[in-house]
Formats: sequence, C-alpha cells, structure tokens
Amino acid sequence: MSTTRTSKPARAGQYLALLCYLVFLAFPFLWLISTAFKPPRELASLHPTWIPKDPTLDNFRQAFDEQPLLRAAGNSLIVAVCAALIAVIIATPMAYVMARHRTLLARAATGWVVVSQAFPFVLVIIPLFLVLKNLGQINSLPGLIMVYVVWSLPFALWMLVGYVRAVPTELEEAAAVDGAGKLRTLVSITAPLLAPGIVATILFAFITAWNEFFFALVLLKTPEKQTLPVVLTHFIGAEGAADLGPLAAAAFLATIPSLVIFAIIQKRITGGMLTGAVKS
Repeated sequence: MSTTRTSKPARAGQYLALLCYLVFLAFPFLWLISTAFKPPRELASLHPTWIPKDPTLDNFRQAFDEQPLLRAAGNSLIVAVCAALIAVIIATPMAYVMARHRTLLARAATGWVVVSQAFPFVLVIIPLFLVLKNLGQINSLPGLIMVYVVWSLPFALWMLVGYVRAVPTELEEAAAVDGAGKLRTLVSITAPLLAPGIVATILFAFITAWNEFFFALVLLKTPEKQTLPVVLTHFIGAEGAADLGPLAAAAFLATIPSLVIFAIIQKRITGGMLTGAVKS
C-alpha cells in the first residue's frame, strides 16, 4: 500500500517535469508562429500577445519578395536529397560488415563512429575547406553534398548497424545453404528487412542536411547557390537589426519539412538507437 501511495506523487512529479520540458521546447516554435502572423504594429508593441489581434499574411508575401526563398529551398532540397541517398548507399554495406563480423577492428570502428560525433564544426572546417579547394569544389553544391555525406555518415552507419543486428542470422544461413553468395544475400534477404531502417536513416540524413547552416555559410559564396538556412540570415541587417515579421514567416516555412519528417520517423529513430544500444 505504501509503495502505491509513494509511486503516485513520484509519477505526478515525472509528468509535471515532462510537461515543463515540453513547454520549454515548444515555446520558441509557438512564438515563431505568432510572430509570423503579426502585423508590424503588433510586433512593435510594448505589450506583446501570444495570439495576433489582427493576423496577416503580409509577412509571408514580403519574405518571398525580399529574398529568393524558392531558389534557396530548391538548393537545399537538391543537397539534402543527394547527401542522404549517397550516405545511406555507402553506410548500408559498411553496417552489414560491422554487424556480422564482430572483430576487434569492427568494434574499434563502431567506437570511432560514436566519438567522431563529438568533434565540433570549427575543428574540421579548415581541413575540409582545403580538401575541397584542392578538388575545385569550393562554392559548389557537389562540394557541399560531399561534406554532408561525410558528416552524416557516422550516425547513419551507427543506426544501420543496430538494424542489421536485429535481422536474424538464421535467414542468411539458410540462404547460404541454398547457394546464395554474400552480395545476393544482402540484396535479396537482408536489404528488404532493413527497408524501414534504411528509410528512417535516409530521412534523418535529409533533416541534418536540410537544417545545416555552418558549412553552407563557409563554403557557398554565390547567392544563386546558397541554401535556405543561409538565405534566412539575409533578413538581418548589417547592424543586427532584423525584420522580424518576414524573418519569422520565412523561418516558419523552412521549419515545416523538418517537423513533418521528424513526426513520421521519430519512432523508427528511437527504435534504431535502442536496438543499436542493446545489440552492441
């Protein structure tokens, strides 16, 4: 009886902490939506409100008039799709080898994959810049795609290793008994079972490339090639003054694809992380 009585307050405390955390996370996005629909008079008010009194779409029209959002979104789409597909194509066979051959080298590679995610951007930007300069890929979308592939590959590999280890080895052994080689087994047996994990990994890599700002800012100089996160900074003036209405409208539109995709794959991403943690 005492256990039940003590567990209810503890559970209520957990729900309260979770609610506070959700409010903390949702506050910037809700304020962004509110700002995007406010007219200039309400934005300059000394007493801001959550719900716009006179909602307007002028901020969205002004955002498209001031900056080439569609062109920038097209560049981001090209870069994100190509980087996601290439990263998963490379990571899938690598993940298969690392999951099925648990040697010391494979374990060391898995540890390096995790450690590499702790490297800050500024630590690798100069070597990457020099490599791309030697390849003649500075200020080009293919060069940015290569950077995004390298940056998203470790986490994509880690996710796929967990999915591969969740596939029973008995299925591959049965295929080997029937005379199927490693490549045929991977394509015909393992790959179809990995389809949900591959889709989740592709979408994760897409979100990473779609939202990335630092590499795009450093490597792309021509306005016609800049991606959407970089173009959003153009709403901020040279002295730091920002046109809040159009900026909020453009930022809200840029956030929608990431929110939609993450809402679709959040369970698969969590499942992949947990599977990798348990199996490793």
